[in-house]
Amino acid sequence: MIIVSDTSPLCNLALVDYLWLLHEIYQTVIIPDVVADELTAASNPVIPAILQLDWIQTRSLTNSEIANRLQRDRGLDPGEANAIALAIELQADDLLIDERLGRREAQQFGLSIIGILGILIVAKQRNLIPAVRPVMDALIDRAGFRVSPKLYQQVLNRSNEA
Repeated sequence: MIIVSDTSPLCNLALVDYLWLLHEIYQTVIIPDVVADELTAASNPVIPAILQLDWIQTRSLTNSEIANRLQRDRGLDPGEANAIALAIELQADDLLIDERLGRREAQQFGLSIIGILGILIVAKQRNLIPAVRPVMDALIDRAGFRVSPKLYQQVLNRSNEA
């Protein structure tokens, strides 16, 4: 199974010590070189350390036309645009992305999208974590992850934690 990730889901999961969930669910996570550059530039030392994990693989785009167009015409940041373009190139099974605009653009290309909250639901279903709520709370408190009260409740309902 091929998953391509944007920057922020990796950072947020690393900040709350749950990055390992991606390895358990997908075995390998592919990131575009632009995302690797963004990880390297982070000030928190936990973030650049992500690149030391052997199951995180960096790939370059063979054609940057889509990424350039998404940045120029749609206002996506380089990480989002390159993750979408790489997911298209690799015919990825999933694109891990949380930002609303990036998700909308990825859906226009027919990509299958999952976000951090979706990862948590899968992790609970596979008994990798006992509960979603404490991880969501940690993401909100320690990583500054934003989730609306409605979505928070929907995730709890889907996880049978309502």
